Amino acid sequence: MDSPSKRFALVAGETSGDLLAGLLLGGVRQRWPDLKSFGIGGPRMAAQGFESWWPSEKLAVRGYIEVLPKIREILSIRKQLRDRLLSGDRPDLFIGVDAPDFNFDLEAALKAGGIKTVHFVCPSFWAWRPKKVLKLRRSADHVLCLFPFEPALLAQHGIASTYVGHPLAQVIPLQPDRQVARQRLGLGDDDTVVAILPGSRQSEVQYIARRFFDAALLMQRQRPGLRFVVPALPALRPRIDELVRASGLLGVTVQDGRSHDALAACDATLIASGTATLEAALFKRPMVIAYNMNWLSWQIMRRKQLQPWVGLPNILCGEFVVPELLQDAATPQALARGMLDWLDAPERINALQQRFTELHHTLKCDTAQLATDAIEKVLQS
Repeated sequence: MDSPSKRFALVAGETSGDLLAGLLLGGVRQRWPDLKSFGIGGPRMAAQGFESWWPSEKLAVRGYIEVLPKIREILSIRKQLRDRLLSGDRPDLFIGVDAPDFNFDLEAALKAGGIKTVHFVCPSFWAWRPKKVLKLRRSADHVLCLFPFEPALLAQHGIASTYVGHPLAQVIPLQPDRQVARQRLGLGDDDTVVAILPGSRQSEVQYIARRFFDAALLMQRQRPGLRFVVPALPALRPRIDELVRASGLLGVTVQDGRSHDALAACDATLIASGTATLEAALFKRPMVIAYNMNWLSWQIMRRKQLQPWVGLPNILCGEFVVPELLQDAATPQALARGMLDWLDAPERINALQQRFTELHHTLKCDTAQLATDAIEKVLQS
C-alpha cells in the first residue's frame, strides 16, 4: 500500500526542462496529492509546489567552450545535491529531466546508493553523441520517451522505457487561435507578423540575437509594414532590448515570456534551434531554424552529428521541411531571404501545416497518465 506521501527529487536544467518537468509534476501530483518534490528547477515547477534548492538557470549552458567558465560551480552544485540526496534528504525517486551532462553521473551515483532513477527525455543518441546511450544504461532504471521510435532503439541496448508522448502536444491546441493571441499582444488581424525567438540561454542571445535583428531589419526594408514580436525571458530582456534599439528595427514588441502567444499570433518565425522549434511546429507555423555558437564548440559538435538535420521538426519528419541555417550560413541576408520566401508562398505553408498537424496527432498522448503509470511501476519494482 502506498505511503501517505511521496518524495521525488528532480533536476531540470534550463527553460525547456522546467516546462517539461512542470507539466509532468502536474500529472504526478494527481496520483500523489501529498507529493513533496525538490531539487533544481524553475518557475513552472515551483507552480506545482516544487522546492527549488538551486534555480534551473544555473545549468542553462550549451556548448563545450561556453560551459568552461561555469564548470566549477556546476560540479560543486552536483556534488552538494548528490550528498544531500544520499544522506538526510533521500527521495523515493529521482527524476532527471533532460540535461544529460549533469544528470547522468548524478543518476548513476544515486542508483548505486539504492535510489530509484527515471530519466525524462531520451537523449538524442540516434542523432548525435551515440555513446550517450551507454551512460544512460548505467544511470537510469527507466526512461520516459517523448518520441515514438525511441523505445525500440533503447530496447536494443537493454534499457527499459515507455513512450509517453510529448506534453506540449497536449498543451498546444491542434488549431491555435491566432486572433485571440493577436489581441493579447496588441496586433491587428491584418498585420503580417514575424515572431523572433533567439533562444533561452545567455550564450544563445550572445551568438544569434544580433543576426536575427539584423535580418529583421532587412526584411522590414523590403516590407515596411512588417510587425515583429519577441518573447524574452525576464533575465535576458535587458540585453534583448539593447540589441533591438541598436538594430534600428521598428514595429517590434518585446514581451516578458509569452512565447506561445507569439507563436500563435505570427505568420512565420525566425527561431533558434531547440525545443522552441517543436513548439513552433505544434503551432503549425513556418519557420527558419538557425543556430550559431562558439567556433570550437561547433567543430566538436558537428563531428558527432549522425543525421543531416538539427532542428526537431526536420528530425521528426525525416526531411528538410523547414530551412536550417547554422553557424556561418546564418547570415542576416540568408535569414531574411528564408523568412520572406515563406511569406511569399501560401501553398508551401498550407502543405507544411498539414504535415505538422499529422506530427501533432502522433505526439499527442495522455503524457501525465502514461508517465505516472511508468513511475509507479518503477517504485514497485
